[in-house]
Amino acid sequence: MIEFGLLQLIMAVLGVGVGIIFGALPGMTATMAIAIFLPLTYAYDLNTSLFLLLGLYVGGISGGLIPAILLNIPGTPSSITTGFDGFPMAKRGEAEKALKIGITASLIGGMFSLAALCLFTPPLAKLAIQFSAVEKFLIILFALTVIAALSKGNMTRGIFAGFLGVLVSLIGAFADNNHLRMVPDFLKVELRSGFQLLPVLIGLFALTQIFQEAETGMKVSKATYDLNNNDKSKRFSIKDFKGQGINLIRSSAIGTFMGILPGVGGSAASLLSYSQAKNFSKEPEKLGTGAVEGLVASESANNGLTGGALIPLLSLGIPGDSTTAVLVGAFMLQGIQVGPLFITNNRGTWYTILFALAICNIIMFITMFYPIKHIAKVIKLPKNRIYPVIILMCVVGAYAIRNGNMFDVWTLLLFGVIGYIFSKINIPSAPFLIGFILGRDLEKYFVDSIKGSGGSLACFFTRPIGWGIWALIIASILFAVFDNRKARRQQA
Repeated sequence: MIEFGLLQLIMAVLGVGVGIIFGALPGMTATMAIAIFLPLTYAYDLNTSLFLLLGLYVGGISGGLIPAILLNIPGTPSSITTGFDGFPMAKRGEAEKALKIGITASLIGGMFSLAALCLFTPPLAKLAIQFSAVEKFLIILFALTVIAALSKGNMTRGIFAGFLGVLVSLIGAFADNNHLRMVPDFLKVELRSGFQLLPVLIGLFALTQIFQEAETGMKVSKATYDLNNNDKSKRFSIKDFKGQGINLIRSSAIGTFMGILPGVGGSAASLLSYSQAKNFSKEPEKLGTGAVEGLVASESANNGLTGGALIPLLSLGIPGDSTTAVLVGAFMLQGIQVGPLFITNNRGTWYTILFALAICNIIMFITMFYPIKHIAKVIKLPKNRIYPVIILMCVVGAYAIRNGNMFDVWTLLLFGVIGYIFSKINIPSAPFLIGFILGRDLEKYFVDSIKGSGGSLACFFTRPIGWGIWALIIASILFAVFDNRKARRQQA
C-alpha cells in the first residue's frame, strides 16, 4: 500500500528543490546532497524518506544542466555534453529555450528509465532468490569488480581503496575483538562495533568536498547570458521536438542501459548517447554549434540513469556508482537489506519507490520548467554562506545517529580528512565506500559457504549459476582493464 499525503509531497518538493541547487552549483552533486540529508530520514519511516531521497537524486541529476548551458560548466558529470550545444544556444540568445528543451528531455528520460525499472527488476530479483550463500558471495565479489570500473585510468589506487574499505568495515565484526589489540585502550570500547556508516559516508562525500572548495576559494559563478529575451522566435516551443522522437527513445534507452551497468557512470552515458545522435544525424556537422538534437540526447540519457541505476541496486544489491552506494546506506540505516528478497519482503516499499520516482520527475519538470528564469539564479548563490550551514548539518547528523555519541563526530572529521588526502594522491573515494558497505557481507557469505562445503573451496566452482556469475566477474574485470588502459592513453 502506497502512503501518499501532504507530508510525502512536501518531502518530494524539498528533495527536488534542494537537489536542483546542489546539481546547479558546480562541485556540489546529488551524491553530496543525499549524504548530507540522510540524518533527516531518521525522523520519518523509510517510505516517507524515499520521497526526499529520490527527489534529491532526480533534482541533483537534472540541476546540472543549468550551469552547463549558462556557463559551459557541467554541474554534474552526467551533464558533460549538455554544454556542447546548450552553451552555443545561450550565446545566440536562446538560453531559456535551451533550458526548457533540456528540462523536457530530462522528464522523458526519467520516465523511460522508470518503466525499465518496473519491468526488469522483479524478474531479475526472482532469478536471484535461488542464490545460496555461494552465489551471494560471488555476487558481492562481482559488485566489488565495480571498483575497477569506477577507477578508470587509476585502477591500482582504486582497487587499493576498495580493499581498504573492506578491511575497515571488518573492525568490530568479530565477537572476541582480538584484532583490536593494536588499537589504543581509549578507542577499544568505541570501536567494539566498528565505524558507523553514516559519519563515514558524510565525511567522504560532503566534508571532503568542503575542504577542497575551501582550498580553491568559493567564488560566485556569473552567467554572461540574459534569460529575458523578448524575441518570440528564440523562445521555447513544442515544435522544437519535431523529428526528435527516435533520438529521445534511443538516448533514454542508452542512459538506462548504462545505468544498469555497474561502474559506468553518467558521463559515459551522455557521451555515448551524444556520439550516437551525431552518428544518426542527417546534419552531424551542426552538433556542437547549438543543435537541439545534441541537447536532447545528453539530457534524456543522463536522466535515464536514475531508474537504470536502481535496477541492479534493488534486485542484486549492487551499487553501481557513488550515488546508489549512498542510497544503500539509506536502506541499511532503516534496517532494510536490498537484494534478491527486497521486493518479496518489502512489497509496499517497492511500489513506493516506483510512485515516488514518478512524482519526483513530475515535480522536477514543474519546478524547473515554468520558473526557470528565477531557478537559474541559483548559480549565483554564495558558497561561503551555504557551506557553514552544511557543516552544521553534517555534525548534528553524525552526533544524533547514536543518540549523542561524540565519537561519531570525530569519525565524520576523520573520514573527511581521509577523503581529502585521497583526493590529493588520486585515490577515488567511491571504491572505498563500496568496499566498506559490502565488506561484512563478503566475509559472512564466504564463511557460510566454506562451512556448508566442509571447508572445500570447490563449492565456488561447481554450481551452474556460479559459473554464470564467474563469467560476469571475468567480463567485468576484462572490460575494466581495457577501459583503464584506454583512459591512461588518453591522459598521456
